[in-house]
Amino acid sequence: MNAAELAETARQLVGAGKGLLAMDESNGTCNKRFAALGIGQTEEKRRAYRKLLITTPRLAESISGVILYDETIRQKTTDGTPFLAVLEKAGILPGIKVDIGAKAMAGHPGEKITEGLDGLRERLAAYAGMGARFAKWRAVINLGDDHPSRACIAANAQALARYAALCQEAGIVPIVEPEILMAGDHTLERCREVTEETLHAVFDHLYEQGVLLEGIILKPNMVLPGLGYSQQESLDGVAEATLTTLLRVVPAAVAGIAFLSGGQSADLATARLDAINRLARAPGSHLPWPLVFSFGRAIQQPALTVWQGDDSCVAAAQKLLIQRVRCDRAALTGEYEAAMEHT
Repeated sequence: MNAAELAETARQLVGAGKGLLAMDESNGTCNKRFAALGIGQTEEKRRAYRKLLITTPRLAESISGVILYDETIRQKTTDGTPFLAVLEKAGILPGIKVDIGAKAMAGHPGEKITEGLDGLRERLAAYAGMGARFAKWRAVINLGDDHPSRACIAANAQALARYAALCQEAGIVPIVEPEILMAGDHTLERCREVTEETLHAVFDHLYEQGVLLEGIILKPNMVLPGLGYSQQESLDGVAEATLTTLLRVVPAAVAGIAFLSGGQSADLATARLDAINRLARAPGSHLPWPLVFSFGRAIQQPALTVWQGDDSCVAAAQKLLIQRVRCDRAALTGEYEAAMEHT
């Protein structure tokens, strides 16, 4: 492990006033989104769509890194140029999703544990050889009347820490993603409590595994009420709850925080990110880490809806994509305005 190189890569990802584009959907998830829009569920269609994303003009102005899937990191453009070469030329760092998904947790109905540690050392070495500079592992925590259990939180926290240690051994910056899911009718306060408990557990295990905090990026959820809760919080309320929680539990040494969108609509995710950064930049605030975005659907969905598998719609889809990431970048400095959605 080269501590200086890991810290520098993390700085490039979160310290340049840009965010991350998550395009690491599994083939199954990608196919479901295609099916909903009547797009053929084939490898060629997936390749064409991913090419649309990474070849969007001026993408690097707002995006510092792109998270890829195993199929995607091996794909090429129509003229045979590897996707990795396209990203390198644009000055965008390539990353890779390395978990194999959340599976039912034995003995804990309704809860999940993320798998993929078996053989991870060898897979990371292979990805590093391809040129991957960072990786991602997602743990999912469901909220319900009797969960999450302490066992579920602890198991997922340990898996995240073991993954992070293996990444750093391979010279790859780990994105640590413990996501409290939005599904349910829980209150904002309930989400805050569980987010705080989960992050405490994650950082306890990261410390135990000897993970270099300057060489990781935390990818947390915003603190939000459940989608089914009758009273949705204001932008300022979300910002205050989110920042308060993070300041209580995230060590100052962490390189940066890149929020996930978690199924929020594109404009709402941006507006909440903007509110968080406005509060973070208020007089008297001194946050130890940059707050950026690592959005997937909240960036992609408008472009995907316009493209719909039609090559003649690529330019129009890319125009929407670049508009979306420019809005997100503006939110990093608290300068986002709703009018940007139409310019």
